[in-house]
Amino acid sequence: MDGRYEVIGSQGCGSAIVEMALVRAGLPHDVTELPYLADGPGRDRLLALNPLGQVPTLVLPDGRVLTESAAMLLHVADVAPDAGLTPAADAPERAAFLDVLIRIVAAIYPTFTYGDRPEIWTGPGEAAATLKARTDERRLAVFRELDGRLAGASRFAFGERAGAVDLYLAAMVFWRPGRATFRRETPRLSAIAEAVASEPELGAVLKRNGLAEG
Repeated sequence: MDGRYEVIGSQGCGSAIVEMALVRAGLPHDVTELPYLADGPGRDRLLALNPLGQVPTLVLPDGRVLTESAAMLLHVADVAPDAGLTPAADAPERAAFLDVLIRIVAAIYPTFTYGDRPEIWTGPGEAAATLKARTDERRLAVFRELDGRLAGASRFAFGERAGAVDLYLAAMVFWRPGRATFRRETPRLSAIAEAVASEPELGAVLKRNGLAEG
C-alpha cells in the first residue's frame, strides 16, 4: 500500500464520504469493504486499527490511522488544498464551515450511533423503541436547522464547488429519515445532495456504495 491511502468501510456507510474526498483530491487509494459488525479476520484487523470497531477507518500511506471522519476530510484537505474541500483559513466563510462540519459529526452522527441499535444502550423493549424514536426526532430537527442555515444562492453549502459538508449531505440523505423526507422537509439539503451526485466521479462513488437512486 506504499504511497496509497486505504479506506476501510462498508456498503452504505460513511466510508463513502471519505472515498469521495479522496476522489475529489485525486489521491491514490484503495477501498477495503467488510461487514464491520460481523466476526472474522476483517473485524479483527479493524479492531486492531480502530478499537471502537467503526467505519470509516483510514490508513494513511505511512501507516498512521485516522478513526474520525471529520479528521479524515480535514487531513485530505490539508494534503490537497486545491481540491476545495474546505474554505481557506482566511476565507470569511471558514468559521461557519467549521461550525456546520462539527455540527454534523457531533450532533447528527451520534443519533445513528445510539438509534441504529438502541437495545445495546437500553436493553430490549420499550426503552429501546423510545431511544430510537427520540434520536430520529432530534436528527430531523437538526437537519431542519441546517437547511435554514445553508439557504442561499450558492450551488453548494459554501460555494460553487462540492466541499466536505456537501459530501456528508450527499450520503446522509439516503439514511434515516430517507430521501423522500429530505425532499419534503429540507429542500436545500436535498438540492445540495443532488448537485454532488450529479458530478460523475462523486456520483459513481455514491452509486457503488448503494447511495444513489435508480
